[in-house]
Amino acid sequence: MESDRFEALIDAILAIIITIIVMEIPLPETTSLSSLIELYPDFLAYALSFVICFEVWNYHHNLFNVVNKLNSTVTWTGSIAIMIVGLLPHVTTMIATNFYSFTAQAMFGVVLLITNLNFYLADLLLLRVDKANIALRLALNKRKKITTISFILQSIGFVLGYLLYPPIIFVACVLSVSVALCWSKIKDYI
Repeated sequence: MESDRFEALIDAILAIIITIIVMEIPLPETTSLSSLIELYPDFLAYALSFVICFEVWNYHHNLFNVVNKLNSTVTWTGSIAIMIVGLLPHVTTMIATNFYSFTAQAMFGVVLLITNLNFYLADLLLLRVDKANIALRLALNKRKKITTISFILQSIGFVLGYLLYPPIIFVACVLSVSVALCWSKIKDYI
């Protein structure tokens, strides 16, 4: 199965998700700086959600550069990941309006956690489908480390967020995404 059409679908869906997220940011009540500052949770949530969408796009883009074979199981797994990422506008609004709520923070964290677990599953399935692809094996071996570190950071964030301060979950999500984005710089230290 060719990956071009699947890539185009993912691109379109992610563009729609980002558009919905940005349209959910409320307009300030006035044009004053204080009105803008009141919206900081909205802007923080949007920024992280945008970066998550970019990371999902980057993951798929880089992956499909080395994938030779796809099957319906792999495309369904990728579709489920995009469906989960499709929840970002909702959970972004939740944390923007209830930034200190454990439930809102947990919902946001769960979306990111399930997305990462889904990518891990997709990676395993791709290795089965495209067994002879050495470039894919090397790329996914690097990705496994990123997924593991992200999962650990998110798990610690959930525990600390539940026990101490719910926005710690958001911080853990930021750190998790930062690991993925900065992997080329930090891999030498691990």
